[in-house]
Amino acid sequence: MIRHIVFFTAKEPGHLDAIVEGLELLGQIPHSLHFEVTRNAKVDQIGNDVDVVVYAEFEDEAALAAYKAHPLYAEATKRVRPLRELRYAADFKALEAVRLRRSA
Repeated sequence: MIRHIVFFTAKEPGHLDAIVEGLELLGQIPHSLHFEVTRNAKVDQIGNDVDVVVYAEFEDEAALAAYKAHPLYAEATKRVRPLRELRYAADFKALEAVRLRRSA
């Protein structure tokens, strides 16, 4: 399983609702096993720069690639890119999946 986490910062606080709405389009793409988008709770005592988080899980890298190739992904990007300042993404294999394969 591939975990896909993306962090966004807004150019302006007033853009947050539109960013979340734009990113929620991604949840309609059928390739993810799990998808959620939420505002950062900003309760960390050291850093709270991130405004919005996207978290998704995919069966494999091919499913993630299909997700990114879907037309709704392009539409979400078109809506969100002008409103966000930074975007940080991380894609990694879930440890449970790795352990399961090793023990099989």
